[in-house]
Amino acid sequence: MANILVVDDEKNIVKGIKFSLEQDGMKVDMAYDGEEALQMARDNVYDLIILDVMLPKIEGTDVCRQIREFSAVPVVMVTAKGDDMDKIMGLEYGADDYITKPFNILELKARIKAILRRSAREKPMAKTHIITVRDVSMDTQARRAFVMDAEIYLTAKEYDLLEFLMVNVGKVYTREALLSQLWGADNTGDVRTVDVHVRRLREKIEENPSDPKYIYTKWGVGYYFR
Repeated sequence: MANILVVDDEKNIVKGIKFSLEQDGMKVDMAYDGEEALQMARDNVYDLIILDVMLPKIEGTDVCRQIREFSAVPVVMVTAKGDDMDKIMGLEYGADDYITKPFNILELKARIKAILRRSAREKPMAKTHIITVRDVSMDTQARRAFVMDAEIYLTAKEYDLLEFLMVNVGKVYTREALLSQLWGADNTGDVRTVDVHVRRLREKIEENPSDPKYIYTKWGVGYYFR
């Protein structure tokens, strides 16, 4: 049973999402402001958090940033329709995906299930739980990453991206291919989502992010791990 936290100051939206997810057998907690959401994220273990950007007390992007200081739980940000800055800021602060209001509850549920499926199948799919390429290593059972034996702390989506590129070392993937692979084949999101995650990942694993030695850009094509 997946344990989900839904955060929005519009109580009707929260209750509607809760009712729909519970029909699919999920357990749903609710929060209506940023302070409450942050405290619940600290006190409980969630499989996924749905987090609105516009919240009382603490904005959603700040809640996401603070959650990332102690947890890699997948976060889906809910943004205003057409507000690209909210989407970009959400990704910058550690969100794994976003959906815009007004949204179809079926689309939201599809995204949630896709994230949960990927999380559930990662361990059985791994033939070995240690992946090492040059100075970077990953423990796929514990979902931990290291550079030169020093642990680095990644969000769930950053971890997925790094693992995918390392497993397919040397292969160049377009932004569209990475978006489809890591966010779901039916995802129609902006490819800038991939760019933001690559930039954040470089900032964490590269000694000089502007002159990377692990994750390279193939200009006009996409990204690859060298």
